[in-house]
Amino acid sequence: MTTALDPRGSATPTCDVPGDDAAGVAEPTGAVLTVVGAGIATSVQDLGRPGLAHLGVPASGPADRRSFRLANRLAGNPENTPAFEVTVGGLAVSLSVPRYVAITGAPAPVTVDGVPVHSATLVRLSAGSVLAIGRPWAGCRTYLAVSGGMEPERVLGSASRDSLTGLGPDPVAAGSRYGLGPARPVPGVPLELAFSVVPTGGPVTLRFRWGPRHELFGAADRQLLTSGPWRVSAQCDRVGARLTGAALAIGSVDLPSEGTMRGAIQVPPSGEPIVFLADHPVTGGYPVIGVVTDADIDLLGQAVPGDELRLAPVH
Repeated sequence: MTTALDPRGSATPTCDVPGDDAAGVAEPTGAVLTVVGAGIATSVQDLGRPGLAHLGVPASGPADRRSFRLANRLAGNPENTPAFEVTVGGLAVSLSVPRYVAITGAPAPVTVDGVPVHSATLVRLSAGSVLAIGRPWAGCRTYLAVSGGMEPERVLGSASRDSLTGLGPDPVAAGSRYGLGPARPVPGVPLELAFSVVPTGGPVTLRFRWGPRHELFGAADRQLLTSGPWRVSAQCDRVGARLTGAALAIGSVDLPSEGTMRGAIQVPPSGEPIVFLADHPVTGGYPVIGVVTDADIDLLGQAVPGDELRLAPVH
């Protein structure tokens, strides 16, 4: 036995991973994954379609890239292999062949054929068995990767489902079927290192850099932005998260539309900042007072309505 740190920081036992899920193992052709239950907001993602903003196409990709990449590494896949992003649980799947599946991100109850799996970072799923992911007890987005990866439809070179434009594979639904690639060797990543950083209580600090339009705000408003606290509102999805708190006094600003990016802190006339996430629009006409650092924006991808945030400027 080894021990793995779950996202809550406690040690839980997990079985050592046998090396029998290797490439080249004979198995039936035409291996498929079948969705038994889709939940309310499950999507297929890879690392997105960057570099197409000039065509009006958002990059998309997982809201929590760190957890997504980890799931694929644990399953023996390249980091860009399509996998499931499961928002607030509800996904249930079965496989036509036995494979390892990796589960990362928001920690959630996992069952196989109704039996709880107490350490579900890496699970050997038998053919025909049903693995189900419940509602997370921290964070909101759980990732499921299958050894060998899924082979969904690709649009503009990516299998990411973009909730803003509708690009990418069809929405995940009960009965959806995805072909599986050849099984890959599970690399034996030490499971004590296999945990995602998911907020579990207390305020989440997001570092950001000022600009490009911070000069439109007075010193009092800039101080207000950083003194906080802010809370994630119910207006929160893969496009962005509106923050509630003491509104900034920006008023009505007439700006030409300009490019935006993941992490941009846009301030509409209401004065309540909106932080853009994976499916953000590629342009916007409201001033961007700052941009959350790339290292911290994944934390917001795991935040749920009511979570407290603080914005900390870096230079």
